[in-house]
Amino acid sequence: MCSSILVCLNGFKRPALLAAFFSFIAAASPALGANYDISYLWHPDLASVAAYKDKISGILGPEVTRRLSIVQGQDNYGLIYRRKGGPESARSVAVKHSAFLKAKGLGPAIPIQSKDWTPLKKTAPPAGQAGVLSSGPPAPFESEVEKYIKSLRRRGHIKGDERTAWLIYDLAADKKLVSINEDMPLEAASMIKPFIALAYFHEVNAGRRKYSAAVRSRMERMIQHSDNPSADWLLRRLGGPAKVQRLLKTNYSGILTNTRIVEYISASGRTYRNKASAHDYSRFLYALWNGTLPRSAELKRIMNLPNPDRLYTSSPGVPEGTEVYDKTGTTSHLCGNMGILVAMREDGKRFPYIIVGIIEKERAARNYFGWMRARGDVIRRVSEMAYETISGRHQLEDFSPLSASSCGGKEQADTEESETEDSTS
Repeated sequence: MCSSILVCLNGFKRPALLAAFFSFIAAASPALGANYDISYLWHPDLASVAAYKDKISGILGPEVTRRLSIVQGQDNYGLIYRRKGGPESARSVAVKHSAFLKAKGLGPAIPIQSKDWTPLKKTAPPAGQAGVLSSGPPAPFESEVEKYIKSLRRRGHIKGDERTAWLIYDLAADKKLVSINEDMPLEAASMIKPFIALAYFHEVNAGRRKYSAAVRSRMERMIQHSDNPSADWLLRRLGGPAKVQRLLKTNYSGILTNTRIVEYISASGRTYRNKASAHDYSRFLYALWNGTLPRSAELKRIMNLPNPDRLYTSSPGVPEGTEVYDKTGTTSHLCGNMGILVAMREDGKRFPYIIVGIIEKERAARNYFGWMRARGDVIRRVSEMAYETISGRHQLEDFSPLSASSCGGKEQADTEESETEDSTS
């Protein structure tokens, strides 16, 4: 089947044409003995295919995700579910998948004859870093972020034992703008807490837990005030870290690919073994924004409660009133923030985007508060750069802070963290 037909069909949503295509597949007698896979997208831009894969994973679940592959065509890239079943079973699966995708505004799944697909080549990763897809030179903004981080390293403001990861995704344009070490598992600190909330809301939706006033209070304290005892309280109610890890792996492995929850968060905050990647946070935030997680609206409400952060608070380059849904994380080894910011144009149109910034230090910082504030300022600067880029992409130069004052931005805070040594926040 030629890829040009698949490009058209994957972007086409009229049921009549889709049904006609399925009928053609069933009627193609020479291929009845052949095996079939499922195609979701063919596109010349690799980043678009990778982003679409994230969407599909969040909708169709871990069993499909395990067999999703990005493959190389002659002059484009394809997203394929490798199943090697007969044409009738492929048609049945495609119809089911198409129903789920249509409900989320996506194109249909298409049966396609199996072949020896050419797997996507990867670049050789630097020592100790996760590999990245080979998609040509980095985008201009990604190069700008890399140049900024390298300049800090040359001046000694980021040390040799520190690793960084950055991911910025324009939700309004559905395009990834920055991807630096996005699949590298790093210490999670308190950025793991929204994943604990996800596990609890999953159990609430399944009818195994209640979302009582007491639970709601604990949830708010865990996210808004980064209260460690509240996080452990919720972990215990769910059966402990190992059980939460199994729950998330079973139900959300397509989103939380590199996440590992293996320990409670101690009252001192000295918790270093829980891991996640920038890509995990991005996929989680993407699903949260699009309402595909259990109790997405409630979790968004909690993550929007006023609290100090590194994406908006004390960032003069991000206008007052910008909406923020986020969670910070801090230990003597880790300074990070992940969240969604929503810029608003003067005409009232909203432009959401994801930003994740993580700086991990191998050796504990000697001056915890000084290191925390300095690295937090690095993340703030990248956040300002991200807003400037989003502003340019969507023509926000006439943005008026007054018009945004009622759009749900978090209140400013004078202090970044609680004054407790090694607090995880």
